[in-house]
Amino acid sequence: MTEPAGETFRFAFMGDCHIRPELDAARACAMCFEQISASDCDFAIQGGDHVEDALETGRARATMLMDLYQRTERAHLRKPVHHVIGNHDCLGVFPKSGIDPTAPDYGKQFYVDRFGPRYYAFDHKGVHFVVLDTIGLTADRNYEGRVDAEQLQWLRADLAAQPRAKRIIVVTHIPLVTAMQCYEPESWLDTPHNWTFVVNGREVLRILRDHDVLAVLQAHSHVYERIALNGISFITTGAVAGADWRGAFLGTPEGYTEITVLGRIVSSCYRTYGFTSRDPQDVPI
Repeated sequence: MTEPAGETFRFAFMGDCHIRPELDAARACAMCFEQISASDCDFAIQGGDHVEDALETGRARATMLMDLYQRTERAHLRKPVHHVIGNHDCLGVFPKSGIDPTAPDYGKQFYVDRFGPRYYAFDHKGVHFVVLDTIGLTADRNYEGRVDAEQLQWLRADLAAQPRAKRIIVVTHIPLVTAMQCYEPESWLDTPHNWTFVVNGREVLRILRDHDVLAVLQAHSHVYERIALNGISFITTGAVAGADWRGAFLGTPEGYTEITVLGRIVSSCYRTYGFTSRDPQDVPI
C-alpha cells in the first residue's frame, strides 16, 4: 500500500548552541530562538551540544550551563522542540573534570536527566523521524562517533515496523556522511579518536538503504554542508554558535537550517539571525 504524500511542512534544525554566560552567547541564543518562534516552522530540532561544555568542566559549571540553556529555551523558543544528544552534553567524561565515572549523573545520564531518551522516534505529518545517539564514549574517558549495538538493533526493529513507503528522516549529532575530512582544521587531525564522523556509519547506512529515507540531518562540524548519496540528502547544519561565539567557522556564520518537506523532496536553507560577535576570528580553510 502506498503511503499518502502528506502536506508540506517546515521545521528548524539548529545545532551546537554551546551556550555560556560569556561572549553574549545567551543573548545570541535568545535571538536565534525568537527568530524561529516568529517563523512558520512547525517545530524545532536541537541537534546537540546544547552547552559550551560538560565534558571537561566540573559539575557546578556544567549544571549552571544546562540551567542557562533550558531557561533560555523555555523563555524564547515557542515551538515544540525535539532534542539530540551531543558530545558536549555528556558530563565529566574527560578526566580533567574531576568527576568520578561512578557518579549517578556521569556521561550521558546528565543529558537524559534533562531531556529524556538518548535515541527515539516521532512522527509528523506522515514523516517518521528517527533520532540517534552518535556519541560513543570510550574506555580511556574520551569519545568517538559511533552508534552502539543496542541502538542498531532498535533501529532495525523501528524501521521494520514502518509501512514500506513511509518517508523517513534520520537525525544525528556527529555526521554519518561528511566531506569534513577534506577541509577540517589541521588541529582536528590530532585527536585520540575519530571525532569527525561515525566510525561505524556503514552499518547504519546498510540498515537505512532498505527503507525510504529522504534525509539525514547532522550537526557537530559547525559547517553548513549538503551531500547526496544513493538518493539520501545528508544535510549538516552550521552552528548557532558559529566558531564558538567568535564569528564564522570555515565560512559558515552563526545560524541554523530551515528544512522544508514537500512530498519526497527535502530542501534546506541556512539562515543567520543577526548576531555579530564582539571578538570575530573567522577560521579559514
